[in-house]
Amino acid sequence: MAVRAVPTNRYAIQLAIFIAFGGKEGKSLMPNGCLIMPDFIRRFGELGDNGEFFLSSSRQSIITSLLSAGTFVGALAQAFTSDRFGRRGSILIWSGIFTIGVAIQTGTTFSIVQLTIGRFVAGLGVGALSAIVPLYNGETAPKALRGTMLVLYQLQIIIGIFLSYILDLATHRISNSASWRIPVGLQLLLGLILLSGIFFLPESPRHLLGTGRREEARVVISSLNGVPEDDELVDELVAELDYAIRAENEGGKATWAECFSTRNNLWKRTVNGMMLQFIQQLNGQNFYYYYGDTFFQSAGTELSPYVIQVILGGVSVIGTLPALHLIESWGRRKSLLTGAILEGAGLVGHFTLAPPGTPKSELTKRNKQGGDALIAFAVLQVFSFSIFWGPTPWVYLGESFPLRVRPKSIALGSATNWLWNFLLSFFSPRISARIGPLILLIFFGMLSFGYVYVYLFIPETKGLSLEEVDEMYRSGVKPWNSPSWQPHLTIEAHEKALKDLHHQEKGSTPELVA
Repeated sequence: MAVRAVPTNRYAIQLAIFIAFGGKEGKSLMPNGCLIMPDFIRRFGELGDNGEFFLSSSRQSIITSLLSAGTFVGALAQAFTSDRFGRRGSILIWSGIFTIGVAIQTGTTFSIVQLTIGRFVAGLGVGALSAIVPLYNGETAPKALRGTMLVLYQLQIIIGIFLSYILDLATHRISNSASWRIPVGLQLLLGLILLSGIFFLPESPRHLLGTGRREEARVVISSLNGVPEDDELVDELVAELDYAIRAENEGGKATWAECFSTRNNLWKRTVNGMMLQFIQQLNGQNFYYYYGDTFFQSAGTELSPYVIQVILGGVSVIGTLPALHLIESWGRRKSLLTGAILEGAGLVGHFTLAPPGTPKSELTKRNKQGGDALIAFAVLQVFSFSIFWGPTPWVYLGESFPLRVRPKSIALGSATNWLWNFLLSFFSPRISARIGPLILLIFFGMLSFGYVYVYLFIPETKGLSLEEVDEMYRSGVKPWNSPSWQPHLTIEAHEKALKDLHHQEKGSTPELVA
């Protein structure tokens, strides 16, 4: 018998790092700092009665909301391209659309119509890639590293946002259009990098097997595991995946309604994916980005909005690093439960703040002391989000669905994220203008709800293959008992694969999976 090759995950890890650019690009598209740059206001604002240009709230809303509208549509639309053109083809299509959108914005001179069209087009790519990247990474990463690889996606997003803040800080004093064209235009480079994947990016082996392209799947599986194509490990993995995929895909091609069917508890999985994205958006993290400057001013600081953004961005990057390890050592449930507690702790103390707009000279000693403590609590909240609730919902979204409905269910979860991101950015300033930092009580209530929801409805998926996750849901195990649940389908698939290989060695015809 031939000596069996030792598998490696180097190529799979390299792919995950590269494909995570799909999250990095666009998440920092047109940072908020650009909206207060003088040249940007002069070009796209309105002339006031005092002879100075200003960017009205309505125009700011249009510029912001058109991107959100594009991301929502793109997240849903990728479900069609992912099935029709494959994961690889879909990534390249939407990367091209994103790049075109950035080019339209960068080339804008004075037309707000062109600017908003460019943002909508770029938003299509951003929303689509936000769903495709977890889908692709979930289907190509080894199960022992899948959580880490999906957290890497979130880390790339955070790094992209952080770099955009640094660019804002570095360019906001430039008097001409370079102040905002540089932060926006540099994203062309990210789009072109992802487009270069056409030369080496493989198709998802699960998609290949699901569409009957077995030999192509063999080539990809051998590359992802770093073993020769004729190695026994490839035979076993192909047979196991083929067996499990056919078992989970019984019933034929799925419709959108199938995502909410009672069959195999698909409705529970889809609702769980959407609810985690909903809770993630309303647990207070984004509040500090939309309301951070006013928040810190009420706390008595003289930091500029640009510096505040850089500080929060740096905390987010540092916080995401431990998640690369904790997502697999602690698991998904423990990460979400712990995060809800720590983030809730980071929202306390807001009663000590002065009302928004209070001059610094009128701040009381209690206001200043409470403000100093509250800044520390804000850092704790942002840091905790970056470790737990930032990456974990995306990990869960990328690993919870059978191949038949995976693109559609992930699309629904991603679209939910973008919908609530838009609603939060649109309404949060208006609510906070009325009740000030008391808005944090709303987020505290959402975190309390999130803790209960996770405990009652979110099972542990750590260490399971995508096919084993499907089996766990079909088994009906209670979420609080799921950490100790053991799969059986993979064992059956492995035994069948060995049986077929044994038949082949004897020269008989193996039992083919119909």
